[in-house]
Amino acid sequence: MDIIASKSTATVNIGLSDEKRAGVVEILAHLLADEHILYIKLRNYHWNVEGMSFQPLHALFEEQYNSLAEVIDDVAERIRSLGAYSPGSMSHFNQLARLQETDHLSGDARKMLENILADHEMLIQVLRQNVEETMEEHKDAGTSDFLTGLMEMHEKMAWMVRSHLK
Repeated sequence: MDIIASKSTATVNIGLSDEKRAGVVEILAHLLADEHILYIKLRNYHWNVEGMSFQPLHALFEEQYNSLAEVIDDVAERIRSLGAYSPGSMSHFNQLARLQETDHLSGDARKMLENILADHEMLIQVLRQNVEETMEEHKDAGTSDFLTGLMEMHEKMAWMVRSHLK
């Protein structure tokens, strides 16, 4: 994502250069896309899960997509607070995302859980790198702290999914 093409017309004077803010916005744009793909996947699985574990998984997937709905809004607003426009179309999300969409998997609860766990764990690894990068390279303590909170949230979500797989 090119911050120059997506920069708001308002001047942002928050102690970060345009270059530093552009680097952070790039990180956040990819994260926003990944969170959106995971949100859609969780909605899909919520609607289509089947089997003996239907009720608890139906509830787990709903709890997680509701949490991600707030995260998506927070990430987009963080991008705006840094003076850039947030990506907002599915085509743009698909271009930026590292996560992949899946279909309904014929209601296979175990495969759904494995996919969700893999996505959470990938996001945790990426967020761990992003926390360091936003602080060390871009000198943005606010975004670093924000990303730390998201990493902790995904760690808890992964634990919940992992517990269902036992």
